[in-house]
Amino acid sequence: MKRLALIALLGCALPAFADRMPLPANTPASFKNECGSCHFAYPPALLAAKDWQRTMAGLKDHFGTEATVDAKTGLEIAAFLERNAGNPDKLGTAGEPPRITQTARFVRKHREVSAKTWRDPRIKSAANCEACHRGAANGSFSEHEITMPSGLR
Repeated sequence: MKRLALIALLGCALPAFADRMPLPANTPASFKNECGSCHFAYPPALLAAKDWQRTMAGLKDHFGTEATVDAKTGLEIAAFLERNAGNPDKLGTAGEPPRITQTARFVRKHREVSAKTWRDPRIKSAANCEACHRGAANGSFSEHEITMPSGLR
């Protein structure tokens, strides 16, 4: 009986763990400093390794910005991203150039968010996780911690 109760409890808790993606303990300072200086430092699990490889290869025009880094830093960040990348079977394709917001996982998780919401000046784009996911900086993307800007839903 205790075993069944434990299995049921774990089954209820697993969805909460699925939305926890903190940066790994071995996150290099270069990743936080370089990537986090322009935008939210996205958890590596949000893209598959091949998508991170393509992202790192395209830093000369990184979504309209020149974001190249020196060779040593680039290798360190690329290795970190690939080592901690997400499961491509669960994420789906990320498009060209790779975008977290184009993965099947992202689309599925955000299917109820309207295009108007993404264009709201307080949000600006689907890539602005922190606009609604207040715990995003700590790797929490739980729908229980979402705070939409007032007047949106």
